[in-house]
Amino acid sequence: MRSALAALSLTGLTLACPAQAEHIELGPRPAYLVSQMPAGPLKEKLAACIGQPAKRTLFSVSHRGAPLQFPEHTEEGYRAASLMGAGILECDVTFTKDKELVCRHSQNDLHTTTNILATDLAETCTQGFTPASGDAPASAECRTSDITLAEFKSLRGKMDAADKTASTVDAYMSATAPWRTDLYAGTGTLLSHRESIELFRDLGVKFMPELKGPAVDMPFDGLTREAYAQKLIEDYKAAGIPPEDVYPQSFDLDDVRYWISHEPEFGRQAVYLDGRRGLDPMDPGTFSPSMAELKAMGLNYIAPPLFMLLTLEDGRIVPSAYAKAARDAGLEIVTWSLERSGPLNGGGGWYYQSVSDAIDGDGRMLEVVDVLARDVGVKGIFSDWPATTSFYASCMGLE
Repeated sequence: MRSALAALSLTGLTLACPAQAEHIELGPRPAYLVSQMPAGPLKEKLAACIGQPAKRTLFSVSHRGAPLQFPEHTEEGYRAASLMGAGILECDVTFTKDKELVCRHSQNDLHTTTNILATDLAETCTQGFTPASGDAPASAECRTSDITLAEFKSLRGKMDAADKTASTVDAYMSATAPWRTDLYAGTGTLLSHRESIELFRDLGVKFMPELKGPAVDMPFDGLTREAYAQKLIEDYKAAGIPPEDVYPQSFDLDDVRYWISHEPEFGRQAVYLDGRRGLDPMDPGTFSPSMAELKAMGLNYIAPPLFMLLTLEDGRIVPSAYAKAARDAGLEIVTWSLERSGPLNGGGGWYYQSVSDAIDGDGRMLEVVDVLARDVGVKGIFSDWPATTSFYASCMGLE
């Protein structure tokens, strides 16, 4: 915090509190998750921490803000994540028509994450709304590169969803999953990348920007992929952010290698988001490049999805061969994304696919977190509801 009194504003409510006595609020969800756990030492340990003061922790990484209940990549969602103790906040970075960087999960998701289809800017979309007809689903495609930064800022974020059976725009936009909520979707303040940097600095958190793969051909109006990667770093330099507080990330290994080579102070903490197709987390022969080869490139951080780090052994959740190989190579591990699957009934879905036989309800979530923290040794976990990871880290004394 930069002043003696820090103001935390969340959906119109302003709370003033002493900067040296930061207040973290976890709400009822951690206690609910603990209540669903099977009896045992882990449940007893976590139950004893319910109601105890929590702290901000780097183990708790905010995934797109707090999109379990707030529109993603909005000021309101980021403030909620910070209030829940996230020590690192993520801005997924893409660019507008006038080549300004903004926070959005994808360059072509405005039709599902904002109200653009209900505004005059719908006319600018790459593909306008087409209603469902016969076997053809309803569709639209609206890109940040279709509009300027000023036009982007005029939009309102909404919960990410679309009804592909819809015959009207209103119906198409009104498709929030029943386990999420529209309760906090009334404002949805969108942010440029530079605005996110100022907000995150004011909130006292670290930065994890993700360079998103463009939906347009590159170069875009003269903007090359390398210039795009450099532009992200320049925003932190201009704001005077220390490189050690920034974890730039990308699914494209070339982006990570660019930062390692051209911006080594930032590149030391560059994160390779591992979404490689054809990789079997239990077969090191499919790891290409290998973990040792990635380390030799100068990579220090790797971030696979949850399931790639876990497997089952005699019915118990244990580290996968992938997790062991990354650890043996000296790579720090971050993983994604907790609280993204809805209720964990019937196996937990995509994020839990390698351990689905052991996932029979929400009570398994903190068990998964415990294996990731204790046995895999992850440095942080992305979560759509950071209170869950903040609670665990505070209870276990993690930084």
